[in-house]
Amino acid sequence: MEEVERIFAKLPPEARRELLDYAEFLLQKYGKCEIRGFKFTWKGKLKDVKMTSVELQHEALEWRKDVSH
Repeated sequence: MEEVERIFAKLPPEARRELLDYAEFLLQKYGKCEIRGFKFTWKGKLKDVKMTSVELQHEALEWRKDVSH
């Protein structure tokens, strides 16, 4: 971080503004990519389904095949 401050201090005012604009652009581009944990909002929603998770995966694969044809 000190290196960034050192370089920034050496720049003329118009280049500082340009660097700040670019930094704000990068913040918008990458700032939203914070790592979040899973929410598991689906937990318990399939309790009435009478098949295993593997059977459900196979069934979903069949559904996808039907839709893609």
